[in-house]
Amino acid sequence: MTSTGTLAVPATAASRSRRRLGIGVIGFGWLGQAHSRSMLRIPTLFEDREFDPQLVVCADAVPGRADDAVRSFGFEHGTQDWRRAMDDPDVDIVVIAAPNMLHVELIDAACAAGKAIFCEKPVGGTPEQTVHAERTARHAGVITGVGYNYRWAPLVRYVAELIERGELGDITNYRGRFFSMYGADPLGLLSWRFRVEEGGHGASSDLLSHALDLGQLLLGPITRLVGTTETFIRERPLPGAGGASHYGRGTAGDPTGPVTNEDYAALLCEFAGGARGSFEASRAIIGPESQMAFEVYGTEGALAWNLERMNELELYLAGPEPQDLVDMCRRTHQAQGRAVRLVPTWSSVLGPEAAGNALLPGSAARIAPTTFDEWLATVRSTA
Repeated sequence: MTSTGTLAVPATAASRSRRRLGIGVIGFGWLGQAHSRSMLRIPTLFEDREFDPQLVVCADAVPGRADDAVRSFGFEHGTQDWRRAMDDPDVDIVVIAAPNMLHVELIDAACAAGKAIFCEKPVGGTPEQTVHAERTARHAGVITGVGYNYRWAPLVRYVAELIERGELGDITNYRGRFFSMYGADPLGLLSWRFRVEEGGHGASSDLLSHALDLGQLLLGPITRLVGTTETFIRERPLPGAGGASHYGRGTAGDPTGPVTNEDYAALLCEFAGGARGSFEASRAIIGPESQMAFEVYGTEGALAWNLERMNELELYLAGPEPQDLVDMCRRTHQAQGRAVRLVPTWSSVLGPEAAGNALLPGSAARIAPTTFDEWLATVRSTA
């Protein structure tokens, strides 16, 4: 089944001079829709851009989704056959947001077609698949990207700059974690996320990979580690004929099936620069909804950041405060009619009202987009 539609965009002198990039999206669940919205927003956010995205093809095997992509998002074509996105000469970039265990097949096809690829994690559901995907993309010479979105948070970028400038001294230890309670309910249905044969590994690739990405982004590669995993909820209710949504729930007494991937993963490690680290991830923990957090400790200072309070940074500096931080805090507090005094102690120096000031000069250039080889480095840390 296919469907077609058009999206009329007025041409201006500036737009005619920009490069057009055709987008094909495979998988139109919530992530496929999120990426499509982001593409549509690019012209409203980046006036000086050098390209204009064009939503060309959306492929999804679920009946009605591709039609909605055409009708609601302005894709030119919709189809249930993902091969149309690979074969279409107007598609320059393929966005892969399909179920995890389909990723490698889709990557192989996109590489063969010479398309640039943005793949949601995991790039491969198993370490062997990840090695294959990275090698295929490298040999094909295509541009790749992975959905490590947390590295773009403004304060994460500022932390990277503080560490690079040596504001914390020599880094001695690091603690990273990602705690989420989406799998804490024992009556949560046995969806693909809880089956290694459909979703790949569990908490390690779904959650721990994000924590490891930030750790290696900020401190460099990991050279040695020891780890552990556990599945706390070993049986879950089977879904009905209609399948299981992410938060679908059964009832006591329903037939159950085995969970075949892990609820929890943790490791102790050594970084190439000499720092020691610890990482934890759990999808079956009670309390945190999305506690993607880290702490960095050095000989001259320490800091902590938590996604659940993403516009706040806890910072301790033994010496003078960086001038850009002093100026930023002064602007924020003066705007509220308050004086500001920074002291060498743990304090939330940035609050939600400071979010607009959190992008500091020079910080943006120090973090590059994530590629398949970086995902491979993360997988090697957890395998």
